[in-house]
Amino acid sequence: MKRRTFVKYSATGAIATSSPLLWGNSWKGAGDQINVAVIGIRGMGQSHIRAYQALENVRVTALCDIDENLFPGIVKEHFTDKGLKEPKLYRDMRKLFEDKDIDAVSIVTPNHWHALAAIWAIQAGKHVSVEKPCCHNIYEGQKLVEAARKYKVIVQDGAEQRSNPCALSMADYLNSGGLGEVYMAKGLCYKWRNTIGKKADTPVPEGVDYDLWLGPAPKQPFNPNRFHYNWHWNWDYGNGDMGNQGVHEMDIARWGLNVKLPRRISSMGGHFMFDDDQQTPNDQMTVFEFDNPQGGGDKKKILQFEVRHWITNTEGGLSGINEGTNTYKTNSRNNIGNLFYGSKGYMSKHLNGWNSYLGEEREKGETGSGIGNHFENFCKAIRANDQSLAMADIEEGFYSCALIHLGNISYRVGRTLEFDPVSMSFINDEEANSMLSREYRAPFVVPDKV
Repeated sequence: MKRRTFVKYSATGAIATSSPLLWGNSWKGAGDQINVAVIGIRGMGQSHIRAYQALENVRVTALCDIDENLFPGIVKEHFTDKGLKEPKLYRDMRKLFEDKDIDAVSIVTPNHWHALAAIWAIQAGKHVSVEKPCCHNIYEGQKLVEAARKYKVIVQDGAEQRSNPCALSMADYLNSGGLGEVYMAKGLCYKWRNTIGKKADTPVPEGVDYDLWLGPAPKQPFNPNRFHYNWHWNWDYGNGDMGNQGVHEMDIARWGLNVKLPRRISSMGGHFMFDDDQQTPNDQMTVFEFDNPQGGGDKKKILQFEVRHWITNTEGGLSGINEGTNTYKTNSRNNIGNLFYGSKGYMSKHLNGWNSYLGEEREKGETGSGIGNHFENFCKAIRANDQSLAMADIEEGFYSCALIHLGNISYRVGRTLEFDPVSMSFINDEEANSMLSREYRAPFVVPDKV
């Protein structure tokens, strides 16, 4: 097969919302300034601040965080030192949502807050970009999609690779038959993670509104290992590495395989090597089985996903070890990306490029590359008032997050599960079905009616 390089992609459509807003929020005009608020400003939140500030006619007008200690340094670094107007500061996002001058919000909170914060923002008439995973469980993901469809605002999932030319051309190549029948995809999240150790409960740090931080989660004492970043490894707030870094590769695997929800899920693994406070697995192997009526043989597709946390081998050229392929996520410590297997060959994909290998000799075939700008894409969709332009539509984000939750439920109950994609429930398994949602702590309740 003659080698080519894909560099272009024409956007596909998505379902647009049509229900009227409860708030008057018709977009001001194509040339007007977009006023953005960032909710959650530690770590990744500052990446959002920088990204919006780099865009033309977009202004970060407000910041929100439960840790007031963060405000002085971040305002100085990202605003006053750059000669920019100081933003409004909020501790409680509910007060921020009342601000009529704010057009859009970026939600960069811990996972257990993502869906509720997004639903509240949508109901307040704000356009929303919500970090991955867009929901902490399947129920609240369903409610988030329902709210996004009901109100006429742009809602974008944090699956940023959806805006990358290399991912768009990957999907185009696979879905147009470049690899023939694509029967299996693999997501790799081999990311170096050291022990978090053990820490005792302590008093809440001064300046931190811990009750707001907990939000929907159960009340329990403050602990540093359940707070900044290490909350990822606690089931009450995070979803393990499959729901952290792995959600990006899960989304690519599902997209390239062209599937939505599975019929069968099996996950196993464990927390190895370390005796510490981490609850989630640091090694996890999950297999999803999907219907494939048009396929050959057993009429199904397989998605494999694997998390590893320590020293590992390389796979598919997705590590920078002795290969000169270092990227943002591919380096000597990490082996992150996707592999696709088809009747004509296989594909290896990392963040900013992909390669196909065809035939019995695995000769190099077509390739693709290119990094996009997810924040710019969000703002373009806002200006056009067109949900179909948001490359990571929230419903697609939900399907990818649903796989994470299904895999984690299988892991936690310790058995293979049968799932009904129509009712979005497990078949004859009350224990597993009880984990599709959670008990919410009032008043931080994901509403049944949005």
